[in-house]
Amino acid sequence: MSDAFLIVGLGNPGPKYAETRHNAGFWFLEQLVRETGASLREKSRLSAETARVRWQGHDCVLARPTTFMNRSGQAVRAVLDYYGVETARMLVAYDDLDLPPGVVRLKQGGGHGGHNGLRDIFSHVADRDFLRLRIGIGHPGHKDAVTGYVLGRSPAQVRRVVEDAMGRAVDILPRVLAGDLQSAMNQMHQSPSIDQK
Repeated sequence: MSDAFLIVGLGNPGPKYAETRHNAGFWFLEQLVRETGASLREKSRLSAETARVRWQGHDCVLARPTTFMNRSGQAVRAVLDYYGVETARMLVAYDDLDLPPGVVRLKQGGGHGGHNGLRDIFSHVADRDFLRLRIGIGHPGHKDAVTGYVLGRSPAQVRRVVEDAMGRAVDILPRVLAGDLQSAMNQMHQSPSIDQK
């Protein structure tokens, strides 16, 4: 197996969805691509755009599925197999309704929390103890409004706060790669937030 670390951003492909809250995982990956100087290239057999880059002394694979969110697991499984990465060396970034905008949380293991992307990944990987980066997007207040909310756009001010939070997560990520998970969590979880309204 490879000693590379896989970082996956979840979202829906195409310009129609690019600015929607559900694509926060893609936004994070795009920030990471800029930070590392990587260049994503589409690999159709993996159903993903990927890049392999040496960053902060670590071998990293960055991946953005080209499937829709509810088929993310197909791409994740293919990328893991292609690059020979163990599931334990994977971080998945995604939007989280249960956290307010401006909050990012690092978590290891756990359930899918109703997130369709994670749910599909669970159906393709046996080990669910991988790392997750939960990117707060806030909640519309009622479960019946969730679909329209996640497929809608945040106000510009809120989007900036979300992007600032992801920037802090990118800055802390080298600690995760170095295996200093507790320190990374401590620093990340001190992040501020704002009222989404």
